[in-house]
Amino acid sequence: MLWNAVHKDTKSGAHNMKLVPIVLTLINDDDITKLENGLKMPEHRQNVVARMLEEAFSQDALLSMRDVSLLLCTSSSYASYMRKVYETKHNVTLPHPGNIQDVGNCITHKYQIIYKCVVEKKSPLKVAREINHSMRAVDRYLRDFNCVKTLYLDGKDEHYINFVTKISLRVIDQYIDIINQYVKGLDVAL
Repeated sequence: MLWNAVHKDTKSGAHNMKLVPIVLTLINDDDITKLENGLKMPEHRQNVVARMLEEAFSQDALLSMRDVSLLLCTSSSYASYMRKVYETKHNVTLPHPGNIQDVGNCITHKYQIIYKCVVEKKSPLKVAREINHSMRAVDRYLRDFNCVKTLYLDGKDEHYINFVTKISLRVIDQYIDIINQYVKGLDVAL
């Protein structure tokens, strides 16, 4: 099916939204064979959601859960649920605006990026490749994390950190959660 999707570099709420025509596979021969062999419909839907998100991203676009829900004639919340179940079952993170562009209240790649760079001591370039993120995005996460970490470990509260860094309170809370999970108690120097 042909679908117009938002280009992956177009930020949410942009005035000049760039659309990209993409081709999505709703069903293929492999799907039919698996269904004939007993694949349950919920698992099939999860596979279709994953395939469409990956196909869109490979064509320089991002599908929102609203797009997916329209394509599958379901609610956005159910489309998100199917995506999350697939991600958990296959231990992957699928590309969508929530994690690629930090849109909505989705858990983003921040946790993975910080963990891989700080705890596992992997290079930012290697981490960007591993999780399908731009180097610029990884650098931004690390820069913002370091700003929040420095101020937080110096005893500053979230509102002070927000005032100084202009990072949203929601994102500051995510970084503080990362600090409390991964950094405190470890002898980790950045």
